[in-house]
Amino acid sequence: MKRLGVACVVLTLLLGSSPLAWGTGASLYKSKCSHCHGAAGEGKKGPALKGTSLSADDIVALLSKGDAKKKAPHSKNMSGISADHAKAIADYVKTLK
Repeated sequence: MKRLGVACVVLTLLLGSSPLAWGTGASLYKSKCSHCHGAAGEGKKGPALKGTSLSADDIVALLSKGDAKKKAPHSKNMSGISADHAKAIADYVKTLK
């Protein structure tokens, strides 16, 4: 029983440090982006992302570095989004049709 408890703690620590431990591109998009860009990328407060001409690399750069010409929150990097998370979100956005 004690080994099982230790194994659970180790597994939790390993998963907690995984780059995508708290979600896939779809779940990250839902939690971080959908309130402005819509659940299906149709746009709400923010512009539509469905069928965007931005490349995945452009989206990653926008999330990771920001663009001073954009309105908040994209005028600077998005807090709480790692490079791996930004890549997962960008890849997901590119699937929206």
